[in-house]
Amino acid sequence: MRQLAVLLAILLAACTTGERMGSVSYGMTREQVIAVLGPPSGGQRSGNTEAITYVNRLISGWSWDRADYHVILTDGQVTAYGPGVVRQNPGPAFGTMMIVPIR
Repeated sequence: MRQLAVLLAILLAACTTGERMGSVSYGMTREQVIAVLGPPSGGQRSGNTEAITYVNRLISGWSWDRADYHVILTDGQVTAYGPGVVRQNPGPAFGTMMIVPIR
């Protein structure tokens, strides 16, 4: 029973990225983001911009309420974060990344 409780606590802590996303703020470092959200599921890099990804994480306490979350860092600091899809910026700042919300 005790092992089940520990496993459940670990699983719940790993899945509540959406609730912890409110603790992320502009200017944070990659290490600070990981300290708040935990290890990312993956990421990508383009020049001086990096996107770290948290895949299929809970938005709230409901199991069907899930999204992919991304944190974009430019020169090592958070410049964007939230749910959606990461895309390359096609404009004058080509090579940078942006988050496109999914509706």
